[in-house]
Amino acid sequence: MSPRILAATVGRILRQLRHDRRTVALLVAVPAVLLTLLYYMFGGEPDTPAASSTFDRIALIMLGVFPFVIMFLVTSIAMLRERTSGTLERLLTTPLGRLDLLFGYGIAFGLAAVVQAAISAGVAYWLFGLTTKGSAGLVILIAAVNAVLGVALGLFCSAFARTEFQAVQFMPIVVIPQLLLCGLFVARDQMAGWLEGFSNALPLTYAVEALQEVGAHAAPTGTMWRDLAIVVGAVVVALVLAAATLRRRTG
Repeated sequence: MSPRILAATVGRILRQLRHDRRTVALLVAVPAVLLTLLYYMFGGEPDTPAASSTFDRIALIMLGVFPFVIMFLVTSIAMLRERTSGTLERLLTTPLGRLDLLFGYGIAFGLAAVVQAAISAGVAYWLFGLTTKGSAGLVILIAAVNAVLGVALGLFCSAFARTEFQAVQFMPIVVIPQLLLCGLFVARDQMAGWLEGFSNALPLTYAVEALQEVGAHAAPTGTMWRDLAIVVGAVVVALVLAAATLRRRTG
């Protein structure tokens, strides 16, 4: 990768993103709206000395899940449009390399994810009174990394789609199983053995566990840093695989 080309790629993607008002609204407003729904669903339950409220437990995890899902959708469709419009084919005739392009997407949307996570965390903590033992900064960090994971997986899956409809169809294949098995609905140690093993192979599982560690401990724990490192490793692997499978155009 060339640092100069990578920086230029990040700038191009950010400029495109800035002029796409619908995508900006999706990234910024939708998580806040969904958190509002969660608050009015569960916000009436007070905290107890023994346990946090249902809203605190669910909203904390959703701060990481919402960016993952939204970024997966946005980037898988954005990359497909670059291929179908012929933009990608023209870009790859320049000195731009595939890794420059894919990591450019990851960095650009990662910066957008930091803004998204900060706004969502602000809504959750200061408007709806979310309480966690750990700091809001760690929650934002994990949410941003999780968003980049969604970017990386979206870019990888877009290589196997010919239309935007097909890109969306990867949601039930890639995203929903991770949501079901990450420990949000059933504790992982209460799952059947083979399901727990499958859960251990999914990166979203470790993102959720890292958020739970922040919710339960005042200081960062070794488990949280280990989980975060696993998610970062999954991001790098997914981006490299996306670069290896990237096609110039949809045929």
